[in-house]
Amino acid sequence: MTPHILTRSLDRAATAFVLLVAAVGVLIPLSNLLLPQGSMFQVPTYLVALWGKYVCYAILALSIDLIWGYCGILSLGHGAFFALGGYAMGMYLMRQIGSRGVYGNPILPDFMVFLNWDKLPWYWYGFDKFAFAALMVLLVPGLLAFCFGWLAFRSRVTGVYLSIITQAMTYALLLAFFRNDFGFGGNNGLTDFKDILGFNVQAEGTRAALFLLSCLALIIAFLICRAIVTSKLGKVLIAVRDAESRTRFLGYRVESYKLFVFTLSACMAGVAGALYVPQVGIINPSEFAPGNSIEAVIWVAVGGRGTLIGAALGAVVVNYAKTFFTSGPLAPYWLFMLGALFILVTLLLPKGIVGTFHSWWEPIRARRNSPDAESAAREDGVGAPNLAE
Repeated sequence: MTPHILTRSLDRAATAFVLLVAAVGVLIPLSNLLLPQGSMFQVPTYLVALWGKYVCYAILALSIDLIWGYCGILSLGHGAFFALGGYAMGMYLMRQIGSRGVYGNPILPDFMVFLNWDKLPWYWYGFDKFAFAALMVLLVPGLLAFCFGWLAFRSRVTGVYLSIITQAMTYALLLAFFRNDFGFGGNNGLTDFKDILGFNVQAEGTRAALFLLSCLALIIAFLICRAIVTSKLGKVLIAVRDAESRTRFLGYRVESYKLFVFTLSACMAGVAGALYVPQVGIINPSEFAPGNSIEAVIWVAVGGRGTLIGAALGAVVVNYAKTFFTSGPLAPYWLFMLGALFILVTLLLPKGIVGTFHSWWEPIRARRNSPDAESAAREDGVGAPNLAE
């Protein structure tokens, strides 16, 4: 039987990663819901939400590694796609509040009533339905990425110039969403969520379900990325990364490949943002800040560019360190520590954590396998050539 397209590309490490994420996605919610409070193995609800946020960041890191690690597209604006997916989910959650808001308006969100809006803007229509909001989570970031990529890649903008343009894009969106008349809550953003699909977003069961869904989304995103990078398409992407001009000379439409993977990556980032918002409880324009996109690139660099597993690992490790160090006396120095971490990794571990481990492990595995190969060759009657002959 032919293996499924999403699983046939898994090697031992990838399978272990999928099983680990699945185990975490099941055990943490069960520990939170079934074990009594005060138990040594009981995971508090706030930690479930915190680790859910880390999982969403891991999906964002995967989306960046797909385009940067395998296609050579360094995007410094991927936080924009993450935030757009978050706003699409936030709009749905705001429509679910209804008359339970501060002003009791069944149609208009509280910030619109406060700003004396008399009717709902047209681009808010349909967000009272979850299916429509889920479609917008994919469509809005994907459409923006498609339009941006079509213009940029068709003009053959590459390298640092493309990175600067992506950063300018997210900064422009930051300024737009800060405006009160833009219809997205201005500086305060969207918050005070009540329900999602009829369930209280603050309930322990809902948070556990959101964590499980986030882990499932991470597994699916990893399988999609793995299927792409191990296929013939992935080989073309690597060729584009290593020698774009030569790949174009061989007859490949490089712009089409880059546009496809860039759009897919944006959709993945949008899904991560949509899962992030109900677990954090707020979405505001600060998510568009260029610094967030740069920090996401650092996650990938720390974990290991072009490894997928390393990107997800880097997102979790760096954000856990951020949570740990920003809650104590070292909080004012976190950005300096993050910059120092990036410099140290670049100088000492240029392949990242996972990439460096692979470079160390491969020679050891080769030495372990070589005696087995030699003994097998002798059993077949084939030995090393005799130089004296």
